[in-house]
Amino acid sequence: MEHLLQSLKIGINEKIYVKDPESSDLGKRIIGESILMIDALGFESFTFKKLGLKIGSNESSIYRYFENKHNLLLYLASWYWGWLEYQLVFATNGMADVTGKLKKTIEILTKPTEEDSAFSHINEVLLNKIVINEYSKSYLTKEVDTENKEGYFVIYKRLVNRLSAMIAAVDSAYAYPSSLASTILEGSLHQHFLKDHFTSLTDCRNTGDSTAYFTQLVFNSLNTEPNG
Repeated sequence: MEHLLQSLKIGINEKIYVKDPESSDLGKRIIGESILMIDALGFESFTFKKLGLKIGSNESSIYRYFENKHNLLLYLASWYWGWLEYQLVFATNGMADVTGKLKKTIEILTKPTEEDSAFSHINEVLLNKIVINEYSKSYLTKEVDTENKEGYFVIYKRLVNRLSAMIAAVDSAYAYPSSLASTILEGSLHQHFLKDHFTSLTDCRNTGDSTAYFTQLVFNSLNTEPNG
């Protein structure tokens, strides 16, 4: 997969950014350093002024790429979901067994993140932490309906739809494939958050626990077995 991803570009909605950060070295530095800074400071304390000082550039140069830090967060989240989608597609392409395909997809969406050497300017492990801790701030806003109509969440929705279709392929009689699919994505983030901050509220404390939990949850809901 690494060789296939070397030339991969995650397609982000152009309305999210002013200038494509992937189009220049400065843009890539903005993305890379913003991930490090948001992880260290939290999204509330993160500012373009602080980012500019960190990368040795004027604050105004960052605004040439993103209108505000909300849009930067939307970009980072979109990139993360697109990266997961590509992993899912590569890992399951050509799999004829619909049950095995769904099981593999659940694993990809719920397992701990590992750094991907194909993208040298992005630390996927830290980006995963940002999505776990900050993603809800990208859509819990009064502008969410407008931004949804503008396609800001299209990659996330496409990922849910892919998973929903896989669930329906395993059990076409199941009435709630989209609800179950969105529960897996949102629930996985929440379980990782609980593991890091409220350990008494989750049983998913070790590597692989989230995958095992969501695999059991899904296949207990469907009219099939994970190995059958």
